[in-house]
Amino acid sequence: MSDAPVQALPVRVARIRFQRVGKLYHFDCSVFDNLQKDDYVIVETMRGRQMGQVVDFAVPDGSLDEYKPILSIATPVELLIRQEWESKGVAALIDCREIAARIGGFEECKFLAAQYNYDGSQLTIMYTTPDNKVNVNRLRNDFNNYFRQTKVEMRQIGPRDVAKLIGGFGACGIPRCCSTFLTDFSPISIKMAKAQGISLNPSEITGMCGRLRCCLVYEYEQYVEARKQLPKRNKRVMTPHGEGKVVDIHPLQDAVTVLIEEAYHIVQREELTPLEEYEALEKKARGGCSRHESGGCDCGAKHGKVNEDGEPIDSVEPEEIEFDPDEGDDFIE
Repeated sequence: MSDAPVQALPVRVARIRFQRVGKLYHFDCSVFDNLQKDDYVIVETMRGRQMGQVVDFAVPDGSLDEYKPILSIATPVELLIRQEWESKGVAALIDCREIAARIGGFEECKFLAAQYNYDGSQLTIMYTTPDNKVNVNRLRNDFNNYFRQTKVEMRQIGPRDVAKLIGGFGACGIPRCCSTFLTDFSPISIKMAKAQGISLNPSEITGMCGRLRCCLVYEYEQYVEARKQLPKRNKRVMTPHGEGKVVDIHPLQDAVTVLIEEAYHIVQREELTPLEEYEALEKKARGGCSRHESGGCDCGAKHGKVNEDGEPIDSVEPEEIEFDPDEGDDFIE
């Protein structure tokens, strides 16, 4: 029998997803050494017990006590039960719509989905409405009376979540990002469209959900970094074609369009010389020292340099400047 010490497994937490394209939540999996990716597990959440799928593993950010533990690994029987309850979701949604129509007063509400949890003990009904003041308490009570063995939860969702739930194709012609890979929605603003030079026409920047397109954030940081290296519009620049004015910026090409004598030229950044900054530096270099007006300045301005006798260096003949060759590079004129 080998006396080699048993190597301890690294401390890790499981990242679990409850929907096909949904947020990832972290749970303590230290009790289950045989847990693998794509396994289904039972966990306790704010909405009761749920079944989720392990996406991958991560190093815990802090103590394991901060994470809820995984209760068990789902059995084949539990997986079959989950599949059966999932198939009943469409029928439950139809019943909910019929009950709401019979009660009346919920014409503005759109019931989008009805989802059971893995064992059928809870039913979540997702709806959307333009009027946030709609009282769904009576509707919830009627649903609970209809689905007697199931606890009903009403969840109002926003336009982006509606698009994510319905799916379909985006304006680009491919399936919507929110329905295929986006697990969370990032804040998006008009500023992002302006930075990328995109037309502010609503049809150009608005998604199927009626909100700003999620893809506006994808290249925003690259545009911001690229623009920092390029001159702004209306700046005077010197180019190989002559002096001109910047009329357009191409961040991803690292270039600008310059107007030179009624002709337009696309010029790369390394071929540009900003005239205004160049002229300002040249003027400052010719101006001499601005801190010492009475001589004796050693700050390094062109017309302020003097030798140790107080004479301007410009008036000293080169042969009169003596230095010790042994000092080498330590001598500075």
